[in-house]
Amino acid sequence: MNFLLVTVVLILAVSAEESIRNDYHETVGIPMAARIREAEAALDFDGSRISGGQVAALGTFPYFAGLLIMLLNGRQSVCGSTIVSRTKLVTAAHCWRTDRHFAHHFVVVMGSVRLFSGGVRQNTNRVEMHADYNSINLNYDIAIITLINPVTFNNNIGSINIASGSNNFNGVWASAVGFGMTSDSASIGTNQVLSHVNMQVIANNVCAQVYGSNVVIDSTLCVATTGGKSTCGGDSGGPLTVGTGNNRQLIGVTSFSHINGCTRGHPAGFVRVTALASWINARI
Repeated sequence: MNFLLVTVVLILAVSAEESIRNDYHETVGIPMAARIREAEAALDFDGSRISGGQVAALGTFPYFAGLLIMLLNGRQSVCGSTIVSRTKLVTAAHCWRTDRHFAHHFVVVMGSVRLFSGGVRQNTNRVEMHADYNSINLNYDIAIITLINPVTFNNNIGSINIASGSNNFNGVWASAVGFGMTSDSASIGTNQVLSHVNMQVIANNVCAQVYGSNVVIDSTLCVATTGGKSTCGGDSGGPLTVGTGNNRQLIGVTSFSHINGCTRGHPAGFVRVTALASWINARI
């Protein structure tokens, strides 16, 4: 391999890494926490947040849990997570640690469509990140949260099945849930409740054309974001699911969007749950 080719490969690798948001708390989570707090304080709850999505009624997604993140520097951030047992939840590793920020503890909010009020709430600092988590390219961006006290399941709080096997879900329509932004330009004070959106899973080689093979690996899953429908800032760590009722399965954990925004047609990235099912199941 000659010097020119090596240089091109390195440039492409750096470009791919720079095309995703990888300083989550500073650029997204901290301002989103302030935005959600202000919206809730204004008691303005008739809008949606996930880009192009719809408001989620209480109990529709009982496996979803919001995360209010208390950082070591005293600031607050926000993420989502998925309940997989009475004591365990799955989230993104970058919700716990980025290069610039480390969480002190999570406030896990279950059974609520609001983040700062309602539902069942537990503090915990019992978080295990995947050993291969890379905070730059967000490979293996997954972590397990352990609740100190088992949560009681009811109509609004429950667990979801972990997808396993060889299905890559290409072409399948999947549902994402979160407290995130409704658009790249949504302003503080915009209406705020839990929201959901349906998106179509795309092949990894298509996604890698945007982000590169250093970001999109076998344990990555991507969805198309046509029509302005996408996960967005603040949705990190939340679930991507397929199926309905008792047959609903967790297939992805919200990981990254394009650095230029979530409503401009770039794919959204998730951790592929089937690729890490054994790692998850060994911990729940």
